[in-house]
This record gives sequence, structure tokens and C-alpha cells, in this order.
Amino acid sequence: MSSLSSTSVLPPAPASAPGAAAPSSVLRGIPRVLSIAGSDPSGGAGIQADLKSIAAHGGYGMAAITALTVQNTQGVRAVHVPPAAFLAQQLEAVSDDITIDAVKIGMLGDAEVVAAVRGWLEKVRPGVVVLDPVMVATSGDRLLQPSAETALRGLLPLADLITPNLAELAMLLGEAQAGSWTEALEQGRRLAAETGATILVKGGHLDGAACPDALVNTGGLLAQEIVEVPGDRVPTRNSHGTGCSLSSAMATAQARLGDWEASLRLVKPWLAGALESSGSLDVGAGNGPIHHFHHVQAPVTVAEPRQGLAVGEFAEILRQESAADLEAIYNLDFIRDLAAGSLPEKQFAYYLAQDATYLNGYSRVLARASALAPTEAAQLFWARSAQQCLEVESELHRSWLSTRTVEPVLGPVTKSYVDHLLAASVSGSYAVLVAAVLPCFWLYAEVGKTLHAQFLAAGAPADHPYAEWLRTYADEDFAQATREAIAMADEAGRRGSEDERAAMVVAFSQSCRFEVDFFDAPRIHA
Repeated sequence: MSSLSSTSVLPPAPASAPGAAAPSSVLRGIPRVLSIAGSDPSGGAGIQADLKSIAAHGGYGMAAITALTVQNTQGVRAVHVPPAAFLAQQLEAVSDDITIDAVKIGMLGDAEVVAAVRGWLEKVRPGVVVLDPVMVATSGDRLLQPSAETALRGLLPLADLITPNLAELAMLLGEAQAGSWTEALEQGRRLAAETGATILVKGGHLDGAACPDALVNTGGLLAQEIVEVPGDRVPTRNSHGTGCSLSSAMATAQARLGDWEASLRLVKPWLAGALESSGSLDVGAGNGPIHHFHHVQAPVTVAEPRQGLAVGEFAEILRQESAADLEAIYNLDFIRDLAAGSLPEKQFAYYLAQDATYLNGYSRVLARASALAPTEAAQLFWARSAQQCLEVESELHRSWLSTRTVEPVLGPVTKSYVDHLLAASVSGSYAVLVAAVLPCFWLYAEVGKTLHAQFLAAGAPADHPYAEWLRTYADEDFAQATREAIAMADEAGRRGSEDERAAMVVAFSQSCRFEVDFFDAPRIHA
């Protein structure tokens, strides 16, 4: 996990850091995010969707309305654009009083509105600007006057991130719409070169089961020119406001994390969940909205926590939630080969190198848990755990990694796992953070105990190359620390509200899935 300090949840990104926010921006636990967009009276898109997305990602949402629409889930019936001067007054009123950490720009309507927004951006210079060039609705309705397209193109260089759908990407370039993912990426590269901005190329309008997204920047602002995040298509008719929701979520996440890739890896799973659970809203007869707050409700596979849980009852809910992931870990080739002693040294070296990087950041997240803990005993436990993580990391480097040539590359799974924990650490909830860090105790202890038992059953062969690792995670001190961590998560769950317990289950489940991926990563990347 990447480094954190106990007093600053996220380190400021240097001006030259890949994917970093503008040097003037300040990373905030609760970013103040302004949406400049049109209004949707049915609540699924525009300002209404933006404010939900901002809140869902821990931001404080504000809104300046550019247009009033008459629409529902079946389409847009009419659009009214108020005078641009009135929009300018809205913008000035907000920025005269409130520091704005991020701006999301959506529907602008006409050239005068675009000019008002451009003048305000040039004056205020917000740290993060995300532009969703709303030109065509998912329903096919045109939302930007043709005369305003030239003005909109002039606004693009003022954005840090541009999030067009494939039709809008083609319109901005004056080309035919891409028919394949490769063509879409090439169009994204051309638009990035023209504007200097980072382009979020979205695969949602392509055919097929896959639904990838990619960040594209040709100016060296990302770790590489194209950063692709794969995903699966969610079969649903409820996609109303997906683009609005994605762009405002990215603006909020970027103001918190300061890294576009980290933001996308945080937002994309959330959006997939919002699409998957959209049917439960039962809104409208047409293209319904997504479920912005699906993540704060208990998964349907888990018994809903009740008030007055007995000691150990919430821990049992978490144990059941982890069972499938624990089984998946035991079925991995990496684990089987590790137990047998036949794992290629290259894979084990990759695993330990990633583990050392992870533990460095994990120690900082544990320190954050110590700072948030409600009792002295909990504060001391998490502080000791943080120290032990650093000691284990140092020992890894001294005893194993220092004697071998290991390429110091931060793996994508490690980074995603760390980003997930960072997001939990800035949530402000001690309970959610404890749930997020628990699988690194619990699943490791279970796996270590099982593998060590197999090692002993085989006669503890002296030539087993990974015996020391197996002994480390079967150590009784680690087992005791795991029991204490489980007890603290159980207590936090019993003391929390039903909504907080549901959020704990989600955070815990996500970390469990990352544990599976972490063990499997050496097979893929080593």
C-alpha cells in the first residue's frame, strides 16, 4: 500500500506526477465539487445525477444550472436555456464564497453558455476540471445546438479530463464513429494530442460482452500513453445518466486521490454496481437511471444486519462473505505450487516485491485506523500493527529481496488494492476502514495456517524453498493479532448503524476480492 502519514491522509502529488491533479489543487477528504450542467426533472441525469455521484464518492456537491429540460426515462421533450448572463452570476456567486476543488461540466446548450463557462474557468482556474461534452443523449436526442460545437471545441484545452461517448468523440474530431475498441483508442489519442487533455475513452457503446475504459494522454501525464481498465458489460436497459454520473464521480475521486488511474479504478467498479442494481429502483418505463447508492446497502446475498447483534455475530457475517474468496485462493496455481515447493522463483520474487510495496502503504493505512480508533486499546493495537508491517517489509528486503534482482514495478493489482484502502481511509469511518483492512489479516492467517499444516504433514522437508514464508504466516503472534482485528471489526459492526454495517460488508468484500487477485498476480505478471 502506498505511504500515508497519520496527519495527512493522502500525500500531495508533485506537479510532475503521472496522473496528478494540477499543482494548485489540494487533495481533500471531502472535496467541494461544482457541477455545471443541465437539469433532469426525472432525476436520472444531469445535475441530479451529478449531485448523487458526488455524494456517493464523499464529496460536497454544488450546482450551476445551464439548461432546463423536459424529459423522463423515455426521452427529451424540450430544452430551455436561460440567459448566459444568469449562469455567469451563478458561477460567480459560488466561487466568490466557496473554494472549489473540482468542476464537472456537462450540458451547455448554446455558444453563449459555452463562452460564459470559458470566461469563468479562465478567471477561477479550478484545480480539477472534467468536461463531459454532452452533445447527444443515450436516447439519441441532440442536446447541443450545432452552432455551439465550435465554441465547445475551444473549451476542450481548459479541461484536465474529457469524457465523451463514442458518438461525441467522433463529432469532436469530425470523423465517423469508431466501430472497434482499437479505432476508439486511436481517436482518443488524436483528441488528446489536439487538446493536451487526458481523454477517457469509453467502450460502453461497442458491441460484445467486454466493456473496457481507457485513459489516454499523449503528453506524458499518465504512467503510459494508454491506461486501459477492463470490464464486463452489464446487461440492463437502465443506463440513463451513466455518462453524467461517471464524469462527476471522476471529478470527485480525482480531488481526493490526485491520480486519474486511481480514480478510474475506484469509479469503474462503483459504476458497474450501479448498473447491476439499477433494476431495484423501478423508475420509469424507458431507459431508467442507475443506482448511485447501491454500495451503502447490504448485498442481497448477506443477511441484513440487525440492531443489537450479539458478540461475534457480525464477524460471522463477514466470515460467510469471505468464504467464496478463500476457496478461490486455495484453488489458485500460485498457492498450490507454493505449498508443494514447486513455485517458480520468479513468481515468488514478484509476489514478495509486491508484498513489500503493499506493506509499506498498509502500515500507513493502519496508522490512520489508529488515529480514528475510539479507544486507547484499539489505538495501540493498530499502531503496533502498523509498526510490525514496516518491520516485516524491512526484513523482506534484508533477507530475500536484497539478494535477488527484482524489477521494482508497482503491479496493477497492488495499486488497485492500495487505492481501495486509501478510499476507505478517507471515508472518515473507522468501522469501514477496519473492515477494509481486515482481509489482509484474516485471509492471510487462514491461508498461512492451512499451508503450514500441509507443510508439516509432508514432513517439513528441509529443502522446501518457501518454508520461511509458511512459518511466518502460521506464527501464533500473527494469529493472535488476527483474532484481535476480527474482534475489533465485530465490535465496530455491532456499534454501528445498519447503513454503516452494510458499508463495512462492501469494503470487506472488495478487499477479499483483491486478496484473490493479489495471490494470482504473479502468475499473470511475473
